Amino acid sequence: MSELRDAVADGARRRMAQASAVATIGKTLEPLDVAPASAVKSTGIFILDRNLGGGLPSGSVVYLSGDPESMSEIFLHQVTQTRKTYYVATGRRPKYVAQNIQGMGYDMSEITFIDIYSEYYLTAQGELVDNIGNEYVDNQIIDFMIYNLQNIETEEEFNGANILFDTFSFFLNLNVNVGQIKKLMNVIYETTKELDGMTYLYGLKNTHDRALENEIINACDVVFDIELFRSSDEIVSRLSIPKIRGMAPITDMLKFKISDGIQIDTSTDIA
Repeated sequence: MSELRDAVADGARRRMAQASAVATIGKTLEPLDVAPASAVKSTGIFILDRNLGGGLPSGSVVYLSGDPESMSEIFLHQVTQTRKTYYVATGRRPKYVAQNIQGMGYDMSEITFIDIYSEYYLTAQGELVDNIGNEYVDNQIIDFMIYNLQNIETEEEFNGANILFDTFSFFLNLNVNVGQIKKLMNVIYETTKELDGMTYLYGLKNTHDRALENEIINACDVVFDIELFRSSDEIVSRLSIPKIRGMAPITDMLKFKISDGIQIDTSTDIA
């Protein structure tokens, strides 16, 4: 009987020792390799942070789906004030984006631009060139972005930085194999987790192939959904957060306006 008890105890000890490891096909991740539960990081919007319990889970990739008429990029501008930020500029030269950020009275000292716009649209002499639809150039710009992400991960090492894509629609509209977009998304996700930072992908509504966009949304940890509602006498901007991995989502529609940044209408606050 004692031998049976000893065998049962040994089996229990073995199961306990193995419980904290994560098994995968071909590899077992030891406990130290498993990402720990993260704290939260501020969104830069006080009322939103308050209702989220301080912010979003650290290490999250956020998909910001916005109507292009809603000035959704202001969310990105406000996020730059929370911590060191790498700002990926695709639609305009960084100096013009910087002018808009400064115009809102924001500090530029912690922002580093990754200039995709000039790399894609300008020659070495600064002349505009039409590369749209050029499969070779489009694949190169994906590789250029991946190279920059890898450099960020190498240089920063767990500093919790922001990486902001203004816009991610630029990449979704490139003439490349879907596998290239998925590879880029995988690098974005891994880099964000390794840095324990925050990444925001600003996507323009009703712009992309829905199946591809769904793949991106499924990979992301958080979704911000921004819509414009028009009535006979006003235009109202509203935000919902239907997806937050690790937290309860916010499905209520929050009215907001742009005045010295994003101002949540407290009459529709979700306290």
